[in-house]
Amino acid sequence: MDFRLDGRRALITGSTRGLGLAIARAMAEQGARVIINSRSIDDCQATVEALMGEGHDAHAMAFDAGDGPSREAALTGLDNSTGGIDILVNNAGIIHRAPLSEFAEEKWRNVLNVNLTAPFLLAQAVAPGMVQQGWGRIINIASIMGQIGRATIPAYVSSKHGLVGLTKTLAIELGPHGVTVNAINPGYFATELNIPLMADADFDAMVKGRTPLGRWGDPAELAGAAVFLASDAGGYVNGASLTVDGGMTASL
Repeated sequence: MDFRLDGRRALITGSTRGLGLAIARAMAEQGARVIINSRSIDDCQATVEALMGEGHDAHAMAFDAGDGPSREAALTGLDNSTGGIDILVNNAGIIHRAPLSEFAEEKWRNVLNVNLTAPFLLAQAVAPGMVQQGWGRIINIASIMGQIGRATIPAYVSSKHGLVGLTKTLAIELGPHGVTVNAINPGYFATELNIPLMADADFDAMVKGRTPLGRWGDPAELAGAAVFLASDAGGYVNGASLTVDGGMTASL
């Protein structure tokens, strides 16, 4: 089985830290040219410099995944700057926590825009090139909250359920053209975003207690799943949602 990604061009949104950075690094280690993204060009360039210092092929592309003009401006010159995209990883996402009675409509719309609408529009932008060459990979980073629910995060849960559904419908449409579309459902990982939750003794105990492996995941443990789905080894996987959660959703 071939897990190498030599010559493939991979755009990973939200990839200057956390799960996105782990995925970018793993793909670069397999030979991909990785395109690092976040809203900050300084963060992108710092990450690119770090990856290049490790001997990897990395490039910066700063844009806000949830901002139409920013996203479109960055993608306009995509073919000229990188030669097009072979692998798209929709990783950028946000969350807002509030009781239903206090959940503002603006927050609802913002979460759905970043977590669901942006992946749709990015897939729409890169799919024609993938279809033309007869090969492509779109990987949507959903969540275990795309399978279950949790109080106070209705927009996040709804967006991730929607992203799983989007994955299936795009897989059906693009599959005949050699383009696979899959989702990964991460559980709780030890990332910068989750530092406040890890510092909460009760929440930390809940995660460890409900996860059969008894711990938070390491971001590198998610990256292997992304490499598999992006590589020829995962070429017959299409429309799937791969859960990587230490067994949490398998446990009552």
